[in-house]
Amino acid sequence: MNIEHFIAKRISVANSGSFTRVIVRIAIAAIAVSLSVMILTTSIISGFKSEITNKIFGFWGHIHITDSNINRSFELTPINKTDKHYDAIRNIKKLEYQSDDKNDGAPVKRNAADRVTIGGVKGVHPYIILPGLLSTKKSFHGMLLKGVDQNYDWNRMRPFIVDGKVISFKEDTASSEILLSKNIADKMAVKTGDKVILSFIRDNQQIKRRLQISGIYNTGLEEYDKRFGIVDIRKLQEILGWPATDVQGMEVVLDDFRDMDVISDYIYYELLPQKFYAESIRAKFPSIFEWLGLQDINEKIILELMIIVAIINMITVLLILILERTQMIGILKSLGMNNWNIRKIFLYNAGYIIFYGLLIGNSVGLCIAFLQKHFKFITLDEANYYLSTAPIQINWTTILILNLSTFLITVIALILPTLLVTRITPVRALRFE
Repeated sequence: MNIEHFIAKRISVANSGSFTRVIVRIAIAAIAVSLSVMILTTSIISGFKSEITNKIFGFWGHIHITDSNINRSFELTPINKTDKHYDAIRNIKKLEYQSDDKNDGAPVKRNAADRVTIGGVKGVHPYIILPGLLSTKKSFHGMLLKGVDQNYDWNRMRPFIVDGKVISFKEDTASSEILLSKNIADKMAVKTGDKVILSFIRDNQQIKRRLQISGIYNTGLEEYDKRFGIVDIRKLQEILGWPATDVQGMEVVLDDFRDMDVISDYIYYELLPQKFYAESIRAKFPSIFEWLGLQDINEKIILELMIIVAIINMITVLLILILERTQMIGILKSLGMNNWNIRKIFLYNAGYIIFYGLLIGNSVGLCIAFLQKHFKFITLDEANYYLSTAPIQINWTTILILNLSTFLITVIALILPTLLVTRITPVRALRFE
């Protein structure tokens, strides 16, 4: 029998003074609150990053291929969408590649691949982006029209449709429908089914086209919602005087966004000729991804603070428990038990308190997370956070790591305070009242 464990279990269930009971309950509550806050923090930040990236990739894809002379503005430089290189891109499955930090930066052979991408290329779609003026009898609004073809992956946009439907494509002629953002529709006071006029400038002449609103979308990303509408790419080719094979760029959609940088570099360096340029969406819109990266720092700070709160509370309660059991320590020492074994008794006792706190913390944290996921009672200002409610993404591996790390770090931190046991002598302890 483990005598230290037996004694710790006995004194943990034995009646203690009212003050000690209160302190122990406060410690359990502190552990529970700390863990529940950590669970909610990781779940919300993971959900937040997932939702935002899904919105960005849903609108833009993962990689853009354009003419190498194009700059970061929306300058129109056509490329041929039937180029043979796109077939090679569509056929990309999994790539073997070499990690940058292999052998601490020492040079290795180019073909010495040590990693494999999670997936490959899901699809390649042409696009054109053209500035225009949207107008009705009462108002007008400058915007950008994104042209897509009938093979466009609408599954990425359908979650954002709040009214109506996506564009209906015709076989022989360009569709006269437009998918408009809720932001623009509200400003223009138009709705699904209304007809609007789009005006363009070509060769110093104004070109007008009448379109019907097929649906309204809302991504929550104001930067896009206030500027973009989606139309049939053939309508923009017609306005520009381009043949059906000419487009502004090709949008590459991947199986997994984590492969974005690797596959983008592979396409640019291995598959495309010099006249083409491949750029990941992360490189094209760095500010958004840098902002998302800052959330990791916030998450780290919150987790560290919660661990510190748990440790401070446990140190306090442990010292109180040791002082309360001074006479017991004296008796055990007089019976021949060494300091380390006595210290283990209090570490076991602290472990029980931490365990109960973790149990309650998991229950509370996961309960709130599940309620938020299904009922969405925590709301956000969509203009500032790009989301109308706090998102939840529960990662069970992360929660397990949080539990184990909280338990281990807190117990290890309590080893030093148990040194108080070594300062207690049997004679003084037995006289202690």
